[in-house]
Parts: sequence; C-alpha cells; structure tokens
Amino acid sequence: MAAAVLALGGYLAAPSVREWLLVRQACDGALPRDVVKGLTPVDARLESAESKRRQALGSYSCTLTFDGHNVSGERTVTMSASTRRDEQDRAFMAVFTLDGFEDQKPLPGSLPGFIDEYGSIRFLVPCPDLGKDGQGRPRKLMVQTYMGRDIATETPGAAYRIAVAFANSASDKVGCGAEAIEPPEKDVAPASDLDGVPAVPVAEAAGTDCAWVSRAGLPKGGDWRIRVGANSAAPTGRCELTLGGGDGSSGGRSVLAFVSWYGDWSNRLTAYDNDGRPRPGTASARCDGEGANYAVSGSDDIPGVSAAAKERMFEEFARDEVRRHGCTDLRFHS
Repeated sequence: MAAAVLALGGYLAAPSVREWLLVRQACDGALPRDVVKGLTPVDARLESAESKRRQALGSYSCTLTFDGHNVSGERTVTMSASTRRDEQDRAFMAVFTLDGFEDQKPLPGSLPGFIDEYGSIRFLVPCPDLGKDGQGRPRKLMVQTYMGRDIATETPGAAYRIAVAFANSASDKVGCGAEAIEPPEKDVAPASDLDGVPAVPVAEAAGTDCAWVSRAGLPKGGDWRIRVGANSAAPTGRCELTLGGGDGSSGGRSVLAFVSWYGDWSNRLTAYDNDGRPRPGTASARCDGEGANYAVSGSDDIPGVSAAAKERMFEEFARDEVRRHGCTDLRFHS
C-alpha cells in the first residue's frame, strides 16, 4: 500500500490547527495527542506523519518527524511491526551478536519486551489469529519503537505510552489478534543504560525475576547487589550481580551476568560456529515448541566464588527460568 503522508502546507491552516490535524491522524489516529506533545522537543513541532501497511508481508510502520530550531535530522520517532519470522530473527541477530551479552534493559511491569543496546523499545507478542507457521511455531508480532536523540524521552510515561498505543494498533492492522498491552501504571521514563537500573541488595530481590539469587549461596560478607533486567513476559532477560559500591548508589562493579533468550533464533548464541556444539557454561531447554538458551559470563577471580560456586549459581538461575516459563528438557553443557 502506498504511503499515507500527512503534511499540510502552512498556507492551508495555522500552525496550531495544522499540527492538531497531524496528531489526530498520525498512525491512523492511534496515538494519544498528549503523548505526542510530551515527546515533542522544545521549540519544535510535529512536521509530518507517514504510515505504511504491507498486508502481504504482515507489516505496518509509522514515522513521526519533528521540525524546529536547530534541527539535527534526529528528531524522528520510527515505529515498525512485522509478523514475518525471518524479519524477527534478523532483528534479534542484529541486536544479539556473538555470545549475546550485549546491553539490554528491562521494561517496567509486565510489558512483553526489552530495550536493546541502541535504545529501541521492542515488544514480542503472540498472534492467536494467525495460527502457526510452516514449522508449527505460533506466529508472533515484533514491534520496534525507536526515538531519535532529540526526542524528549525523559518525559515520564510518554515513550512507553506511544510504544504501547502503536503496538495495539499494529496488531489490529496486520490481523494479529494479540491481547491489548497496557502501559505501566506509574509514569516512568526508559532507563538510558543498565546503570540506570538500580542495583538492590540481594535480600530485596524477592518477588522479582531474579529472586533465585537469594538461594544461590553467595559468599558471606561483601556488598552483594543485583540489577534486575528481566520480566517474565520478555523474550530475553538479564540478572546482573555486582560487588562493592559502598552505599550501593553505583552498585559497584559487575562481576556476573546471567542471561536468558527465548526462541529458536537464540540457538546460535550458545553454540560454536564451526559445528554447532553447545559451548561450556550454557544451557538449553524447550519452551512453547521453540528453543530457549541460558548463559553466564563473568570474572574468574571473584572473592569467595569458586568455579564450582559459579556453576551452582548458573544452575539455580536456569532452573528458575525453566520453572517460571513452563519449559522442559533442560540441559546443561560443560
């Protein structure tokens, strides 16, 4: 389908009326006006909104462009959605390369996704109305929302609300039939990096997706803390242990990272390239008819943590993931 571009000439309407019309019709009317306003940079205005739908490819996209003083070319919000498995796999492979330990940040509450190292908000949701693909795997919808560096993402709630509004609309546009996503109850801004996620004392991890760490047998003494970079609805997650840091304001130095990935796309992250054999220090399972993979990375000279203790913690992590996600056939590779 041809692009639908909404960019009224200044001679047709006053700027305020023109912008109101753009916001009202942007992304086929799916975006709340106050959210767009919250993301609009200072001394800027919404210049255009372009949406595209390719029904045969199961994709839908929308781009907002802002204009104003000192425009750097980065004042855009780009949103895209696709039901094609090959596109989703390519996206995951671009984000998680080699051993898969690239930076990722959690989404608040039970939002089904994560923030990748490039700052994009990514959702992955089931598409019950599209059935299964040729390999018998339930079809899903991947939604990506990227905001240029000049976009006012620090406005509490705006980034997540626009991503959620687009995702729900995209599900309808491509016939996905996904259950509607709800924005976080509390208006928050996305973490700029994993350091923006607070490292809390291990004792405070109860009730989180990293609660297993309280059973991991950490050495006594030392300021052990955990950064929770996971939620059970996401296709990937991270539990990062830190040590030191005094009052914990910085969380100390990262010493161990435990990462999970869900979907067949992740099988390559735990295998040698030459023959596909699993690498030591990894584990695999089956979840919802697809592969799931787990790995640990960290220093070999952590005070009080022997190789056996590190292996024990990893096993606790993987078993907890399998239990919470309802997976089977857990296997550890050494």
